[in-house]
Amino acid sequence: MSSRLLTGFIAGLVAGILLAPEKGSDTRKKLTEKGKELKNKFSDFVDGLQHKFEEVKGEAEKMTNKAKEKAQSFSETGNNSWAG
Repeated sequence: MSSRLLTGFIAGLVAGILLAPEKGSDTRKKLTEKGKELKNKFSDFVDGLQHKFEEVKGEAEKMTNKAKEKAQSFSETGNNSWAG
């Protein structure tokens, strides 16, 4: 869904620039600038996702380690009352 929205946005942006009554060199310059701007925004978006993924991964590792420690302490003490 979001990829369609992004594609539609880009197509509208390019169409608007191409249909604007300006010289070709000005239009190409605007397209280049907008392309760089869009590339930077996309790069920032990807960096944000990567950062969030690393945070979630770290939290998952902490939870896994805590679960392993609890399981190990149960097996070492012989406390298996949780097994029913």
